[in-house]
Amino acid sequence: MIEQIYIEDSVREHPTTLRVCNQFPKASIVSIGRYGEVFNRSNQNFRLQKKKSALILAEKQNETVLPTPSNYTIGGSKNYYFSHMLNCLYDCRYCFLQGMFRSANYVFFVNDEDFKKGLQSVLDQESANSEEPVYFFSGYDCDSLALEKITQFTIHYFPFFRENKNAMLELRTKSSNIRPLLSVPPLPNAIIAFTMSPEPIAKEVEHKSASTLRRIQSAKKLAHAGWRIGLRLDPLIYHENWKENYSLLLDQLSKEIPEESIHSVTMGPMRFPKAMFHRIQELYPKDPLISGPLHSDGKNVSYEKSIEMEMHAYCKELLSNYYSENRLFCYEV
Repeated sequence: MIEQIYIEDSVREHPTTLRVCNQFPKASIVSIGRYGEVFNRSNQNFRLQKKKSALILAEKQNETVLPTPSNYTIGGSKNYYFSHMLNCLYDCRYCFLQGMFRSANYVFFVNDEDFKKGLQSVLDQESANSEEPVYFFSGYDCDSLALEKITQFTIHYFPFFRENKNAMLELRTKSSNIRPLLSVPPLPNAIIAFTMSPEPIAKEVEHKSASTLRRIQSAKKLAHAGWRIGLRLDPLIYHENWKENYSLLLDQLSKEIPEESIHSVTMGPMRFPKAMFHRIQELYPKDPLISGPLHSDGKNVSYEKSIEMEMHAYCKELLSNYYSENRLFCYEV
């Protein structure tokens, strides 16, 4: 799977680096000073790299934990994200990462000890004058489970959250790789959040990811094992028969996953910053999603306002038929 590994000099002897290299004994090893030398260089072919991505083992320097955008919440007012990886195994056409990063290679920050120090520092600061939970999101710049075999995210980070009950973890994924979760007792302060799209959309634009049916079955198994589940209808994708398809999706979700296991359900529109959209458009000029009924307001590119509002109203009403209001977080358009 991995044929080339770039390794920063500073982490060459890190235990995680040694473990990963042992996993890929035939991979070509290249030493580098900083990951940006490879990841940020100009004139890279994102599409070509996506077919055979290299792995970059690096040290995350400076801040490891950052505040989320103001509207990024699932019920808490204290929201932060941490990115133990950059880039994703999957190839979703709407993914903002392909417009944000020059490279399709995977960056894995092996210094989990510094991430945990950052998590603890934020938790201590936020908990000093309030008992309100602090939310930490792990799937912001990557998929939290897709490369679990390499990152062993659950092994490295779950002990921290078991010890700190006031720290809430959202682990977001399109993967059906739930074996690491089923092999340990469920974390009461963790939400396993699955991005859910109607099956026709998943087949059309969420390339390489688990099918919608497999995600639903994975969420069902986790719910029965005692895990709290998040459902993420982000973004809403306009397409032929979209009303019927979203109706079928929500009906299936409600039948397969008991509401008492649902922590939160989010829904939001598809939007790109203008410059980011143009970079994605250069990659896929003829893709139906990118060349669809999109509109620029000068700052962002999204569907026409009338389409956004119709989809938002329709899906919000559907959700209210299945889930209590305190579980719904429908970002306004």
